[in-house]
Amino acid sequence: MLGYASQWRRSLDDPAGFWREAASAVQWSVEPARVIEQGEESWTWFPDAALNMSANCLDRHVDAGRGESVALRYHSAMTGTRKAYTYSELRDRVAVFAGALRDLGVTRGDRVLLYLPMTPEAVIAMLACARLGAIHAVVFGGFAATELAMRIADARPSVLITASGGLEPGRIVEYLPIVRKALEAAPGIVSTVVVRDRAAVPGSAADLADAVADVRFVDWDDVTEGAEPAEPVPVVSSDPLYILHTSGTTGAPKGIVRDTGGYAVALAWTMRHIYDIGPGDTMFTASDVGWVVGHSFIVYGPLLAGATTVLFEGKPVGTPDAGEFWRVVAEYGVKTMFTAPTALRAIRRVDPDLEELPAGALDTLQTLFLAGERLDPETWHWANDGLGVPVVDHWWQTETGWPICANPVGVERLPGKAGSTAVPMPGYDVRILDGKGRDRTGTEPDGSSPEGNIALRLPLPPGTLRGVWGSPGRFREAYLSAFPGFYATGDAGHIDADGYVFVMGRTDDVINVAGHRLSTGSLEEVLTMHPAVAECAVIGVRDELKGQRAAGFVTLKAHHPIAHDVLERELVALVREHVGPVAAFRDVTVLDRLPKTRSGKILRKTMRQIVDDEPYKIPATIEDPTVLDDLQQALRGAVVHP
Repeated sequence: MLGYASQWRRSLDDPAGFWREAASAVQWSVEPARVIEQGEESWTWFPDAALNMSANCLDRHVDAGRGESVALRYHSAMTGTRKAYTYSELRDRVAVFAGALRDLGVTRGDRVLLYLPMTPEAVIAMLACARLGAIHAVVFGGFAATELAMRIADARPSVLITASGGLEPGRIVEYLPIVRKALEAAPGIVSTVVVRDRAAVPGSAADLADAVADVRFVDWDDVTEGAEPAEPVPVVSSDPLYILHTSGTTGAPKGIVRDTGGYAVALAWTMRHIYDIGPGDTMFTASDVGWVVGHSFIVYGPLLAGATTVLFEGKPVGTPDAGEFWRVVAEYGVKTMFTAPTALRAIRRVDPDLEELPAGALDTLQTLFLAGERLDPETWHWANDGLGVPVVDHWWQTETGWPICANPVGVERLPGKAGSTAVPMPGYDVRILDGKGRDRTGTEPDGSSPEGNIALRLPLPPGTLRGVWGSPGRFREAYLSAFPGFYATGDAGHIDADGYVFVMGRTDDVINVAGHRLSTGSLEEVLTMHPAVAECAVIGVRDELKGQRAAGFVTLKAHHPIAHDVLERELVALVREHVGPVAAFRDVTVLDRLPKTRSGKILRKTMRQIVDDEPYKIPATIEDPTVLDDLQQALRGAVVHP
C-alpha cells in the first residue's frame, strides 16, 4: 500500500485514477464508465453509474456469507436495554419496513422525514428509505416545533416517522405534541405519520388519530405487520441519499444534499484508511443520527465496511457516571471510538484523574478520534496521556460528509501534534487565503502558512455536498462566491512546515483588537493551561476604545477550589505572558456550564450578543436554554474592569 503522502499526491494529480480504484470497494448495479463530470463550479462523481446504498450496507455482506456477524449493537444507558442485530436480521427488518413505506406510497425520489430518538428504529428507517431510493431528512429528536416545521416546509416529505418520545437524564421529551404543532405550522405537506410507541414514553398514534386535518397517524407495528419485504431499488450515483439541514442561528436552515455513489465510495475508503475498520471490527461513535457524524459513522460507514456499529443512547456523564463510555468500549471490544471534544471535557471536569476508568477497559481500543469542536491542547494531552490510547483530532463539516484532515491510521500512523487536525485527506487541496483571496499557503520562510481563511480548491472529492436543497443560488452564495475556484470552509487557521493543519476557529470568531486580529482558539489554548480550568470560551466584546477586547468564560474542574478573583488574576497574567497585552484581556466570568449546541459546539455568537446587550435568538440547536439565564446572572455578578 502506498504511504499517506503518495496517496494524497496521487489523488490531486490523478483524481480520476485514484477514485476509480477506490470505487472498486463498492457494489454497483451499473459500473462507472466515467469518474467525474466537471463544469466551472459544478462536478458530478460517477455520473453514469448506479447502485443502492442499503444493499451495499446489508445485502452484499449477507450474500458474502457474513449474515451472522453482528451489524448493530444497541446500548441504552437510559433504559438499560441491550440488543444485537446480525446483518441478516437487520437486512430483514429494513426490507420489511421499506415494504411498509412502499405501501404508504413512498417511491424513489420522495422525501421522508425522520424525527426519532437514538433507538434501532432510526437506523432501520434510514436504511429503508435508501432501499427504496427515497431521500431521508433526519431531524434531531427533541427539536422544537418551529424548527421541525421549517424542515418539513423545506424538504416537503410525504411521510414523517417519529416515536412517542426520547429520554434525557432526569426528564422525558414527548415528541407527539411537538409533531402536532409542527404539522399545524406547515400544513398540507405530510400525509402520513408513522409512530413508534416507546414503552418508556407515553403516547401513541391512536392519541392523534384526528389531531391534524388530512394527516393519517399509524402505528409502526401495524404498518409493518404483513408488509412484503422490498428489494433494493438501484439509483443513479448522483441521486440524493439524504438531506441534512445545518442549523444556523438566523434564517432558514440550509438543506445539505448528499449524493449516493460518491458518498459510498468516500466512506468505503475512509473506513479502511482513516479509521482502520473492516469486517469483524467494532466502532463506537458517541454521537446522534441527527448529526452528520451519526449519518456517516454510526450508520453508513461502519455498515459499508461490514463492521459492527454501536448505537449509544446516553451522555458522557450522568448516565450513570463518567465511566460509561469506557464500559461500552470494554463490553463490546471496541477497536475505534469517535466522539466530540466536549464529551471528553465533560468527563475531565467530573473525573479529572480518570478514577471511573476500569482497569483493562481500553485494552481493545486502538484509536480515539475526536471532531465537532476544536480540541484544545490541554484536553489532547489529558486524554492522550491518561487513556494510554492515541488520540486523533480530525476536522470536517456537515457539508463535506467525511474528514477534510485526519491522521490516516489505516494507511500510516503519523505523529500527533497537539492543537492540529493533522493532514489533508485525499481529494482535499487545502489552502490558506488572505482576505482578498490571495493564496498564502507555504509562503513563510520555513514553508508554513500565515493564519488566514481555510479554503478547498475545487472540485471537492466524492461524498461532499451536491448542493443546497431547492436553492442552487444559495449553494453558490454560501460556499463558492467568496473565493472563486475555491470552497470557503468558514474556518480560519494555518498550516505548519510539516503540512499539518491547525483550525483555530470560525472566521467570524476572530477578534479585532485595535486592528490586531486574534483567533479565539489561540486565546482558549492559554486559558486551558490553568490547572483549575475544565472548559473555556473566548469571545470578542465591544470596547469603545479598541473596537473589541477579549473576554473569557470558564468552567472549573471538580475538586479544584480556587477563589474567583485569584483565578481571574492568574488567567489575565497567563494571557499577558503568552499572547501579550495586545489581547486587552481582563474579563473572566466563571460559569457552571457553557452554552452549547446538542452536538457540543459552544454558542460564541449568542454569548457575544448577550454580553454586548444586542438582540439575540435562542438557537434551535441549544442543549439547554436555561444556561443562557445562568450566563446573564453570572455577568451581573462578574467583575468587569474599566
